[in-house]
Amino acid sequence: MPLSNDLIVTGGHVIGMDPAVPDGPADVVVRDGVIVSVGPAAEASPEAEVVDASGCVVMPGLVDTHRHTWQSSLRHIGLDWSLMDYLGAAFLQFGPNFRPEDVYAGTLLGALGALEAGITTLVDWSHIQNTPEHGDAAVAALRDSGIRGVFAYGWPQIDPLTWVGDHSDAELPADVRRIRDVLGDDTARVTMALAARGPEMSAPSAARRDLLLARELGLRATMHVGSSEKAGSVGWLHDEGLLDETITLVHASATGDDELKAAADAGATASVSPFIEMTMPGLGTPATGRLLRAGLVTGLSTDTEVATSGDMFTQMRAVLAHHRFTQDPAPLTAAGLLRMVTADGAAVAGL
Repeated sequence: MPLSNDLIVTGGHVIGMDPAVPDGPADVVVRDGVIVSVGPAAEASPEAEVVDASGCVVMPGLVDTHRHTWQSSLRHIGLDWSLMDYLGAAFLQFGPNFRPEDVYAGTLLGALGALEAGITTLVDWSHIQNTPEHGDAAVAALRDSGIRGVFAYGWPQIDPLTWVGDHSDAELPADVRRIRDVLGDDTARVTMALAARGPEMSAPSAARRDLLLARELGLRATMHVGSSEKAGSVGWLHDEGLLDETITLVHASATGDDELKAAADAGATASVSPFIEMTMPGLGTPATGRLLRAGLVTGLSTDTEVATSGDMFTQMRAVLAHHRFTQDPAPLTAAGLLRMVTADGAAVAGL
């Protein structure tokens, strides 16, 4: 369909996640790739393509806010793994041996699987930057898939203890700047972020350097926190002046409530991976309720298909089940869950 023609989705029950657009039967008109109206489609061009959505729900695409997409070719091999089992396999066994073509295949498989599951936006947490060709392969796969992707540049898996660990002070590869030039258009379908190591996965000096680099390059930063016994990392970010609206906290399972409040006050966002957090020993349990009570905008994520299903309905069911089982007092409704995987997820992704 040429972009100059309209696309009309008609006959469906619209759930728009927009307070200005009431839910209910409506037509959705798309022109040049942009939704221009929700309601009667009287002004559509006669050449418009019409999709009959009778009997269906019409809603925004889902957003996965944190996925190691390169690992999608290893689907479900780690259902019984602990966190240490996973780290050993990903960082010591598979990561060092992945070639650029393996990164391309895994990332393309994961992105296409996401699209098939209704996920139209994906934060690709790509800590497989072994060579410049590895980074190019991941970006090419996201572009070829057609998904809206945020390519979060991480670190190499070659000699992983050089890059991660309490005493790791290694500087990220200089290729991060070249990739930023490649993904310089922040309005494009595939954009860039930094998958920062953070204070729980590196020496403080490296964590600071990563986040200052993100600021220099105009990138959002997303990092794992609160999934270990290393307490106070978010407080450290705050004290160092590194906690702001460009930061996404991933997991935050063991992060203190006072730290979460400081993060919310700074405008930071959060990403919860509920299924894997409940089934992979060592990750803690979902902090969803505490995040919501602190006021952090929170999205949901798959994390890795090594140990969970790659669809967001699994994640929504998991977080709701945990929330109700623990009798968490924070309000969490079905509508709230939909917001977490649509509008709030987009905010976490920086879109």
